[in-house]
Amino acid sequence: MLLPKRVKYRKQQRGRSRGRGLSHRGSTVAFGEYGLMALEPAWITSRQIEATRRTITGYIKRGGKVWIRIFPDKPVTQKPAETRMGGGKGGVDHWVAVVKPGRIMFELAGVRPEVAREAMRRAAQKMPVQCKMVFRDDIDQGDGA
Repeated sequence: MLLPKRVKYRKQQRGRSRGRGLSHRGSTVAFGEYGLMALEPAWITSRQIEATRRTITGYIKRGGKVWIRIFPDKPVTQKPAETRMGGGKGGVDHWVAVVKPGRIMFELAGVRPEVAREAMRRAAQKMPVQCKMVFRDDIDQGDGA
């Protein structure tokens, strides 16, 4: 699973997800021919990213190349179950990637369009957000986001 090698601070505050704003960075298909775009804001865990990656690579069967365009760099803390109040913030439980609408999460190249469409459909089922498949030429014309 993905996680940072080292971070400046072990624990972070949650921040606010007000549900507004589109992703400006990472909103175009940059490496491959097909992309999986998020349509909702969410925190995506490293487990979900790995499950999606395995789904895509398993379906394309060593044909083509997959790029993961998101990285879980935000620590989420959790206190143990049935613990009394106080005693400080809990330990780091897992890592998440903060995703805004319009972000390209995965890219794929080197496979036929129908294979890519099915691989991305299966990948979208693993994601906790609504997704859509986009093509490189759709994004270049401004139709994607």
